Amino acid sequence: MSNHGSSAGTVLVSFVLGAIAGAAVALLYAPAAGEDLRRKLAEKAREGRERAEALAEEGREFFDRQRDTIASAVERGREAYEKVRKESL
Repeated sequence: MSNHGSSAGTVLVSFVLGAIAGAAVALLYAPAAGEDLRRKLAEKAREGRERAEALAEEGREFFDRQRDTIASAVERGREAYEKVRKESL
């Protein structure tokens, strides 16, 4: 039995990375003035940074929500355990 999911994921990641590299090379070789090229690259870098910051913030919020949910579940479990333990005494 082969693992097609892992292979397909690797191909997809490789394709995306190749597309990004190709876009960067196309920008560098595009017939534009140096000043225009630097402006475009700076703009794209800023957009990428903003997108990464937004995703990082979403990740932190998700982690915080999950941490609160787990802490609440653990506390309820402790309470239930204590209640059962006291009732059995």
